[in-house]
Amino acid sequence: MALHVARKDPRAHWFLLFLALTVLLAALFLHGYATVGSGGSSHAADRAGTADGDPTPPGGPSTDDDLSRGGPVIRLDGPKPVTRSMPARTIALTFDDGPDPRWTPAILDVLRRHHAKATFFVVGARVNEHPELTRRILAEGHEIGSHTFTHAELAAVPDWRRELELSLTRTAVAGATGRYPTLFRPPFSSSPGALTTDDQSVLRAAARSGHIAVLADRDTRDWQRPGVDAVVAATLGVDDGTGDQDTGDSDRGAVVLMHDGGGDRSQTVAALDRLLPALTGQGYRFTTVSGGLAAASSNPPASRTDRLGGDTLRYAQTAAGWLAAAMTWLLGLALLLGLARLAVQVVCAERHRRRVGARSGTGPRFLEPVTVVVPAYNESANIAATVRSLVASDYPALDVIVVDDGSTDGTADIVERMRLPGVRVVRQANAGKPAALNTGIRYARTEFLVLVDGDTVFQPDTVYRLVQGFVDPSVGAISGNTKVANRRRLLGRWQHLEYVIGFNLDRRMYDVLRCMPTIPGAIGAFRREALRDAGGVPADTLAEDTDLTMAVLRAGWRVPYEGRAIAWTEAPATLRQLWRQRYRWCYGTLQAMWKHRRSVREQGAGGRLGRRALPYLTVFQVLLPLTAPAVDVFAVYGLFFLPWSQLVLAWLGLLALQTLTAGYALRLDGERLGPLWALPLQQLVHRQLMYLVVVQSVVTALLGGRLRWHRMVRTGEAAALVDPPVGQRPPTGVQGAGTRWPTNRTDYPDRPRVRIHRDA
Repeated sequence: MALHVARKDPRAHWFLLFLALTVLLAALFLHGYATVGSGGSSHAADRAGTADGDPTPPGGPSTDDDLSRGGPVIRLDGPKPVTRSMPARTIALTFDDGPDPRWTPAILDVLRRHHAKATFFVVGARVNEHPELTRRILAEGHEIGSHTFTHAELAAVPDWRRELELSLTRTAVAGATGRYPTLFRPPFSSSPGALTTDDQSVLRAAARSGHIAVLADRDTRDWQRPGVDAVVAATLGVDDGTGDQDTGDSDRGAVVLMHDGGGDRSQTVAALDRLLPALTGQGYRFTTVSGGLAAASSNPPASRTDRLGGDTLRYAQTAAGWLAAAMTWLLGLALLLGLARLAVQVVCAERHRRRVGARSGTGPRFLEPVTVVVPAYNESANIAATVRSLVASDYPALDVIVVDDGSTDGTADIVERMRLPGVRVVRQANAGKPAALNTGIRYARTEFLVLVDGDTVFQPDTVYRLVQGFVDPSVGAISGNTKVANRRRLLGRWQHLEYVIGFNLDRRMYDVLRCMPTIPGAIGAFRREALRDAGGVPADTLAEDTDLTMAVLRAGWRVPYEGRAIAWTEAPATLRQLWRQRYRWCYGTLQAMWKHRRSVREQGAGGRLGRRALPYLTVFQVLLPLTAPAVDVFAVYGLFFLPWSQLVLAWLGLLALQTLTAGYALRLDGERLGPLWALPLQQLVHRQLMYLVVVQSVVTALLGGRLRWHRMVRTGEAAALVDPPVGQRPPTGVQGAGTRWPTNRTDYPDRPRVRIHRDA
């Protein structure tokens, strides 16, 4: 209704939002792939594979005797497989699953103390986490091999994943050290004799990318933490009863498999500290795999391009880790704030309920003359029902002023033809809702006014209940209880739940905390003195009801909530209309909050507004909704990388809490619990729409745009509470001036039930 000259709504931010959410999702997926999705040696016990010494692992026995009976170092890049073993009295210690910030330095210290060299098969994701340890390995004369990027079981993944695991590890090592890894050990592997046909296909795929496979002669199984003595015995090739160890010539060389990451490796460190001096004294040498075979370095220099790519990958993984941590903290903070909000709402609602119950039917009654002002612009669908419901009021001294704001659909003519006593029509050129309200206030002859939207229907006792708070001279305005009339369809049910759960619980809390920021335009009562103190109905924001209420508070008046004063209103019937309405509400609320920001420094009622209501609105109606799209992206990430059982339990737990809250709010409002079935769907659709409304509103506000009023198309469903559709049986109930109020659900099976409350 208000006349605002507006620019087109900004749109570029939707692309930027989509891009930002896509980048966030990609970063979270990178983090999940690199960390949450990583395996480890400690998981091998859950797998019937060679790391457990299973002689017949999945994939079938080997069909290549040259490989299964050959040495642990395997080259498959030629026409025929080539295998090699360590020379006599030469031991190539190999360590998998690192680098680890605790155990890798400890193992390096032991090796340096005993002048031994080793080969470290690193996990690429952990190289990105600890590049300094990877560089230290090379700086101290050891060599580095690839153990995939996430410790994935390559025999169980598709070909593209195998290639990705190897190439990412190659890139990560190149970025951290400036060198390539050419040696490769598949996770969950052991000796050549345990190779399956699937394992051999993995080795051949690795060979095509230039890798040389390194298995083991002796698997210490240190990841099982069998004890230091057992690790020492396995390193020496002593048979432990599994038949998997090399028990041949004691002078024979060997590739020994140990671990420097993936768990507690204290036994490995202790075993090394015992083995190295003892075997060195017996003439053994401990060297790298390449050194033992007198081969060229297995870590040739990397190209500048690959070094740059490795740095980029490392920075991306680090940033993804920070983002994931930030999102985890944000989710936890949002949950804590939500629980705290719920606790405060329930405590305040109970206090409000007890307070209202204690004063019900007692004390003096307020019966001063009241004028109802109805601003109307093209409200032909509902205006007759609105006026009839007001005239049918059981309040003894009531005038009605309908201000027609330049309607083009005959709204004023409809009211004039009704010729109802106590009803006046004032016509004016279209100037907007605030101007229409101020016109009605000027024409009113009473000191107490009720401001009502033109699509709202009152119950007979609504005005009486609404104005009783004026018995207290400190009360300057009173908020009523708005209910959704057209709740037959799903969208209407969602809004019905929102009104009852969100708006009304909040209003009870605001009442107790004495910081009511909004009296809804559909139903509110005001002292003329309070309106004068507030400067009349403001026209410089789109949420004139919020702006006016805040001004009344800052003028020092108290604003309570009367939940028994019920007004039925027609809510938007389509998503497009809902978007427009909430866009205007949200944008107008932002305007009002900014306009009244100085109340933070005020005393009294203004200070309560500034230090209670404004922070609450900022957190729960602006900041948290702005972060909601990112939280939803985090939920998508969780579907792929977090345990489903935990996600389902968490979601069901939150839904149960919301359902209990909704049930409490519905009962508190005298409503039936039937609409609760729509709550899960509301969380999936309606909630996201409201968050996007906040995004659009904040962007518009930051860009300095001016939003125009959007006229909502009325269907007349609110009017059907008073005037039943043609052909429908007239309901029984309280009647007055043609008003028929349903008192039984069967009278209107698709309409909300209306309860009439009367004081004793």
